[in-house]
Amino acid sequence: MKSHTLNKAWCKGCGICVAFCPKKALSLDEQSQKAVWDGEKCIYCGICEHYCPDLAITVVNVKEAANG
Repeated sequence: MKSHTLNKAWCKGCGICVAFCPKKALSLDEQSQKAVWDGEKCIYCGICEHYCPDLAITVVNVKEAANG
């Protein structure tokens, strides 16, 4: 199961997640100055979650067990 949650109420638009994302799946919205996530580019590595100082990002990347 893979998921990415971005709590925009907690995001202050510092851009740290954008700078560290290896696939450029995050960007800053020009108007709101909040992070925006592109699910097609994301590899769910969790780097953005690790570096977010506001705990605004949660990444889940759990590999499902193969069926017998």
